[in-house]
Amino acid sequence: MDLYTLLKPSLESLVKEINAVNHSWKLAIEMFDNHHPLSQSLSDLKVRLQVILLRNYAHNFVYLIEDNDTKSDEPLYSLQLIFIGDKYKDAAHVPIRVAKEILSSEEITNFSKS
Repeated sequence: MDLYTLLKPSLESLVKEINAVNHSWKLAIEMFDNHHPLSQSLSDLKVRLQVILLRNYAHNFVYLIEDNDTKSDEPLYSLQLIFIGDKYKDAAHVPIRVAKEILSSEEITNFSKS
């Protein structure tokens, strides 16, 4: 794997990795709890991958949208995918609180569907 691939992974590989990490995170929560180091690490990894996805592919292939349909303890953004052909329609959710901690307000505005 070359440096370019590490810094800008393909859209498909990022989406698959985000969804795999998201699934693993949910299993870790079931096995332990949300405060277990493994759960926290997987959550952090998922968010880092989501940020890479947004910064590399926003507007053409992915956008943020507030998800009012998913039941959660806190408000969520969904990372909605624009392309067709993969089995995923989104790249999981990120709490709005977390997005505001990691992304600038300009980035959130830029990554959101207008």
